[in-house]
Amino acid sequence: MTKQILGIDVGGTFTDFVLVEDNQLSIHKIPSSPASPEKSIITGMKELNPSKMATIAHGSTVATNALLERKGAKTALVITKGFEDIIEIGRQARPDLFDLQQDKPDTLVNAENRFGIEERMDHEGNVVSELTDMAIQTLVKSVNNADIDAVSVSLLFSFLNPAHEQILKNALSKIEPKLYISISSEVLPEFREFERTSTVTVNSYVGPAVARYMANLTKSLGGKGIRIMQSSGGSISAELASQQPVRTILSGPAGGVVGARYISSLAGFDHIITFDMGGTSTDVSLCPNRIQETTNYTIGGQPVSVPMIDIHTVGAGGGSIASMDSGGALNVGPESAGANPGPACYGSGTNTTVTDANLLLGRMHPDHFLGGKMMLDIQNSEDSIKPLAQKMGVTQLQAAEGIIRVVNSNMERAIRSISLERGFDPRDFTLVPFGGAGPLHACDLAKELRIPRILVPAYPGVLSALGIAVADVVKDYSQTVMLRGVIQKSDLEEVFKSMQEQGRAEMLDQGIVEGQLQPRKMLDVRYVGQSFELTIECPTTSDDFTDRVSEAFNTEHERRFGYKDPQSAIEIVNARLKMIAQGDPYQPEAVHLSSKTPLQEAILDQDEVIFYGESHTTTMYDRSKLLPGNMIEGPAIVFQLDSTTVIPPDWHGTLDVYSNLILSLKKTN
Repeated sequence: MTKQILGIDVGGTFTDFVLVEDNQLSIHKIPSSPASPEKSIITGMKELNPSKMATIAHGSTVATNALLERKGAKTALVITKGFEDIIEIGRQARPDLFDLQQDKPDTLVNAENRFGIEERMDHEGNVVSELTDMAIQTLVKSVNNADIDAVSVSLLFSFLNPAHEQILKNALSKIEPKLYISISSEVLPEFREFERTSTVTVNSYVGPAVARYMANLTKSLGGKGIRIMQSSGGSISAELASQQPVRTILSGPAGGVVGARYISSLAGFDHIITFDMGGTSTDVSLCPNRIQETTNYTIGGQPVSVPMIDIHTVGAGGGSIASMDSGGALNVGPESAGANPGPACYGSGTNTTVTDANLLLGRMHPDHFLGGKMMLDIQNSEDSIKPLAQKMGVTQLQAAEGIIRVVNSNMERAIRSISLERGFDPRDFTLVPFGGAGPLHACDLAKELRIPRILVPAYPGVLSALGIAVADVVKDYSQTVMLRGVIQKSDLEEVFKSMQEQGRAEMLDQGIVEGQLQPRKMLDVRYVGQSFELTIECPTTSDDFTDRVSEAFNTEHERRFGYKDPQSAIEIVNARLKMIAQGDPYQPEAVHLSSKTPLQEAILDQDEVIFYGESHTTTMYDRSKLLPGNMIEGPAIVFQLDSTTVIPPDWHGTLDVYSNLILSLKKTN
């Protein structure tokens, strides 16, 4: 029986579909329905018509949108008495140290819905103050009277002893109507009270919306099970995603990084910078021969400490709105036209966006958007930009060029922040642009950052959906251990055994065959006295365990910060386990053709396009008719269903054996 995997990525503007069958891809793209994301999924699936046996993997933005738009559930926080304000006090860190007028992000739980309860564990997990029946009854009554929809429970040192949290979970679960309940010992059993409390509170805040969405989607699909992409780059069942939706905050962007890494590795490029430009935002990530993860992430002003792919996001997309500020400066984004009404060229919008600017400059064509399935209204773009150009005192084309320069500058800063500011030289990397708008801007960014080459995947506009389809099934577990001095591997064996048993049980419940399971053990390590730690692989041998951990940590510390201190004692802070079941592989066939393969059939037309302030006669290509071995000289525009690639006059490229478009600057004498 032929196995099919359908990857679905729901974006703010478009919903993307990739169907993988026998190493063949079928792609589809339709406008999103932000109010009811499941509607666009059902519509797209009917049009694509996959087999009923297809495995469905889905990247969801429901949790992200609920958090960023502050449309989550009315949530209560239950915490050890005296610590009710921890989520408001935080670490007293200001995003901008010298901005005296900045507004502090609102907390997710109002003061009146934070309930302190008499109980206490000490730093070894021993009970100092018992949790009494009277305290439990008082809490349940208070929560019941608060008219809330969700509860997060975060007690001191519950990561060492979860008994009190479990008691409260059982008591609160009896409230009718049922509340969405999260406890920190299940969501994030790690130290650092603020981050743990913030993470479990985010989980409860977005939980009801995600659970409803998953239920509606599953019902719409006739009860068919689906996998949901996590922020860490692996997928889990819809049931587990409903229980811990905080792990899906960067679901779609994570799929893009996985897809970019997968395709670039096949093409022979291991050091890449991923550049995902969609309709609303741009996500960038640096992969130095591996996908980098972090547990120190803030989104919507809220710290989230579950494992995530290290992604930097800026409010710059094809739908980003251009405007003049009070000082007369041109701004682009972060406000977006979204899917409805969308850019002016979609026909309904009135605001000028980055997409309109590209259309007016000739870098997009009214007849070749979405493979000709959607006509663009160039007259509406001209009408929308006219007032802006008048305010700027320039022509409409000059205003359009200004919009492109500003949005490129925003995205350039994002790439610098993950490369140069962390000690990586962009000249050592390959830029992988994707998303609907990424290939439109890739050459400009690469030239400014001196990135030597660009790899435009065969299907850049749906690469996130491909990454979601081929991603491994992964479940992450962690436990704070706080070990220092002479450490034996046996000190960690019980912790890893417990996590591995839990992971095995949960994976088998998802229908994973036991032979597919691969545990990956890691350690969070720091020098004694340091505030933060680095993650390394756990040594596989018990011999000289402390020395092996120290050596691996010192190597990673020097790579990350430029120095190491081998004489300092180390401390193992957390034990981490990834339970992995390898995803369904996609191995496209390599096609070796001559560079003399004719291009004529792929040429659509020639037109005038603005590059560097001048008009250039530019060749237009249909990418579906390009063949491996074809060489393209700029200026050129390459159109396809899911994206458009712009090749300026000083660039050229060739299609490799996997139909990736490899671009580089022309050599100058």
